[in-house]
Amino acid sequence: MRLDLPPFTLIGATTRAGLLSAPLRDRFGVVSRLEYYTDDELEFIVNRSADILQVPTVAQAAREIGMRSRGTPRIANRLLRRLRDFAQVKGDGMITLEIAKAALKQIQVDELGLDQIDHKMLHSIIHNFRGGPVGLDTIAATIGEESQTIEDVYEPYLLQIGFLQRTPRGRAVTPLAYKHLGLEPPQQNGGGQGSWKL
Repeated sequence: MRLDLPPFTLIGATTRAGLLSAPLRDRFGVVSRLEYYTDDELEFIVNRSADILQVPTVAQAAREIGMRSRGTPRIANRLLRRLRDFAQVKGDGMITLEIAKAALKQIQVDELGLDQIDHKMLHSIIHNFRGGPVGLDTIAATIGEESQTIEDVYEPYLLQIGFLQRTPRGRAVTPLAYKHLGLEPPQQNGGGQGSWKL
């Protein structure tokens, strides 16, 4: 069936372009890739959101929230709301750097924005599977999380910051992750990629 439509503009967004059929993908005239926000941009967003929410926030606290937001504004805004609650209960309503750090520690978000599940995943691979490589389904079963959730929510950021790598045999933790977690990385034994000696 052919329909006559007035001219219109279609804008689409996806994080999984490979799942779109090639004919549909090719019909978009301009294809752009959005990158993660910088710490400066996130600090600006946090300050703006704080003004909208009427939450007094010092500049260092806004910076701290931005740095722990995984490059994503919606995460920055979510953290800001949680810190607002913390500041109202534990302080005088103002989000200071001290309040921000204490609240972020309380909700288990570390200096790089890794949360409890990120840490659980990395520790599981390190302690249960000698740093990997290990299959995604095995990781999911070990930490009690859906493999699709790990692949879509947690894994991309860990890959981006260089804490995780994909190998033909599965996922492996990198020396950067060991350093961040305060652990000693195992020595490579020369057996190829992902081969370690404890």
